[in-house]
Amino acid sequence: MNNGNYRIAMPANEPVYGYMPGSAERVALEAELARQSDLVVEIPLIIGGKEVRTGVIKEVVMPHDHAHVLARYHMAGEKELKDAIAAALEAKKEWENMPWEHRASIFMKAAELLTGKYRAKINAATMLGQSKTMFQAEIDSACELADFLRFNTYFAQEIFNQQPESSKGIWDRLEYRPLDGFVMAITPFNFTSIGGNLPTAPAIMGNVSLWKPSSTAVLSNYYFMQILMEAGLPAGVVNFVPSRGSDVSKFVLSDPKLAGVHFTGSTQVFKTIWKQCGETIFDYESYPRLVGETGGKDFVFAHPTADVEPLVAALVRGAFEYQGQKCSAASRAFIPESLWAQVKPRLLEEANALKVGDVADATTMLGAVIDKASFDNIKAYVDYAASSENSEILCGHLDDSKGYFVYPTVIECKTPYEKTMVEEIFGPVLSVYVYPDAELDAALEACDQASPYALTGAIFAQDRNAIIYMEKALSHAAGNFYINDKPTGAVVGQQPFGGGRASGTNDKAGSMLNLYRWTSTRNIKETLAPTTAILYPYMQ
Repeated sequence: MNNGNYRIAMPANEPVYGYMPGSAERVALEAELARQSDLVVEIPLIIGGKEVRTGVIKEVVMPHDHAHVLARYHMAGEKELKDAIAAALEAKKEWENMPWEHRASIFMKAAELLTGKYRAKINAATMLGQSKTMFQAEIDSACELADFLRFNTYFAQEIFNQQPESSKGIWDRLEYRPLDGFVMAITPFNFTSIGGNLPTAPAIMGNVSLWKPSSTAVLSNYYFMQILMEAGLPAGVVNFVPSRGSDVSKFVLSDPKLAGVHFTGSTQVFKTIWKQCGETIFDYESYPRLVGETGGKDFVFAHPTADVEPLVAALVRGAFEYQGQKCSAASRAFIPESLWAQVKPRLLEEANALKVGDVADATTMLGAVIDKASFDNIKAYVDYAASSENSEILCGHLDDSKGYFVYPTVIECKTPYEKTMVEEIFGPVLSVYVYPDAELDAALEACDQASPYALTGAIFAQDRNAIIYMEKALSHAAGNFYINDKPTGAVVGQQPFGGGRASGTNDKAGSMLNLYRWTSTRNIKETLAPTTAILYPYMQ
């Protein structure tokens, strides 16, 4: 074996393509959109590197044209999930012993494939299957996913370089082992990048995983699984198993070899997972690592000294891009009375001007929400606001006749404790509380305490002392905090992402902090010249 101190250079974030009319990337993407729109893809399970078809079929449809079927995928049941566990554990024997630089090479190659010949394919699948605009798909399924792959391999190297001190005659070494067992990755619909990151981040550290993709993101996630295989990922390291959550709970989370859960999704589901793991703790061979990024009720808080135009831009983009279906989306705003007269007309003007429709149209700003369940949930909140004496709907409507369309909705609330100001809605709905300028402290307290979440938040002010004061008052209200910017758009390697309270374990995807969760260290002490003495000198 050749020996060397191999080094991965600090990555740069993947450049975002512009998709200007007539550009090469625009032409390629439009052609791929047309091609995929004419297909109905059959998606198998992938277990131990082999395609498995169960005959239990579910459909993937376009959210913005829900009569249009894009794919049909096979569902894993008890047998397939148990087979996937066995395949993962079998693959682990060689995978954890593979030199780390070769593991890294596989994921770096996957990033090149993703951003090269498969860029249009993964973006088109994300647009059609998850109703993202071309820009939202580009920053997600191409750029952020590639960033996760490149930065995580670099972060792994930096972790491995951290070694203990050694005293004279002693050599201390720290070995970074994978967890003892397998990792269950449960991924969401809203980011293809998160779908790809949750099973691969543990794998970069030498772990093996089962990957349960969201039922509404199976198409793009399947294409990424194919990219991993083409990049040389050994069979069984990641096993692609679309399945029911109840089956995962029954047959996977109960397995004695469960070593960890990497999760992004609802707070309620993650709490249920945590509860089940607690109840099963005596059956596990180790203590499973539970890493979860869950819900949010993210805020924009304006001080009386805030500039109106940047504030309005942050509210519109933060609340309505990708239909508000980002964990970080602005869904509540605190605006001082002294600014509301200027903010309100500009906010409504811009919200009403946003085009809602087919994401293949480059002028579209909002596609459809992901499915009927989401549409119905959002509608229930809007209906509540319409009937509440403490709320007034200023703009917005819903239409599910062709697609699951929710138009940008702004609700003015008389109290910061109103239902739509507190509970997660996960749609393009922004609730606004207008606070008296003299009651800044009470508004800050409500922002901090009214909602159980603490994921992202933003403040707007020009007065530096006000910024300092508000930053301190809201120190526990958000894991990602923004000053004079919208609360969305965290970039891998720049803004490690995650929040606390009901928003998750705050293990910061896109940083070394997350990768530490997928390693189990062993300290090795070697005495170079062992003593033969038994009694200590002072005893003589």
